[in-house]
Amino acid sequence: QVQLVESGGGLVQPGGSLRLSCAASGSIFSLSVKAWYRQAPGRQRELVAAVRPGGSTDYVDSVKGRFFISRDNARKMVYLQMKSLKPEDTAVYYCNLAWGSQDYWGQGTQVTVSS
Repeated sequence: QVQLVESGGGLVQPGGSLRLSCAASGSIFSLSVKAWYRQAPGRQRELVAAVRPGGSTDYVDSVKGRFFISRDNARKMVYLQMKSLKPEDTAVYYCNLAWGSQDYWGQGTQVTVSS
């Protein structure tokens, strides 16, 4: 069974930085695609960043150059470093692991960017 627990969200001023962390359990971690999604009020959940088992990454255009996803397979951790935050980055951020037909989600962590 895979469990994901996010942490690191909070209130930050525009231009600030945050690092989100996701602690995972289970045996599929190194095999899975790891991703961060976000959902703002009234909007659909969107993929923010993903890292594949081989290390290649993808980002939604709106965060390229500002957000960076990384993972530590030994510690079963996924990180999202967020810089130059904007009010439009405000959302609940979710950690996701996907492997074959298996798809796991964390409970989410709120990120609010406001002055």
